[in-house]
Amino acid sequence: MIQVTPDIRLEESEIKEDFIRASGPGGQKVNKTATAVQLRFDAAHSPSLPEDVRRRLIRLAGRRVNEDGVLVIEAKRFRTQESNRRDALDRLVRLIRRAAEKPKTRRPTKPTKESKERRLKGKRERSETKQRRSPVQTLEE
Repeated sequence: MIQVTPDIRLEESEIKEDFIRASGPGGQKVNKTATAVQLRFDAAHSPSLPEDVRRRLIRLAGRRVNEDGVLVIEAKRFRTQESNRRDALDRLVRLIRRAAEKPKTRRPTKPTKESKERRLKGKRERSETKQRRSPVQTLEE
């Protein structure tokens, strides 16, 4: 059981880990050891997540969620499999915690009379500056 927030707990059976070879430098050993972790979590069908958290998680995860609603996190930052497993799980927990935060509702506000006047004064000053740049009109007789 993985405690994400006080009300959200994930079953370990909901998380699937695959070990793959990590790309990048590492010498001869890199070609024969699978240290990178590919963590899969079925966000769309998880019984542990409330519906609103599920929607926010899928939106937050973006391209990391495939068309079946499975969230895929790849961790290959470290040289050991255990460190990469911890990293992938930490990233999943952080993502779910962010999704669990309810967004603040936006209350529309109106500009104050003072701010409207300041804006219009600035526009007038700018207009006058540009007017003064134009060539002087001469009277031809």
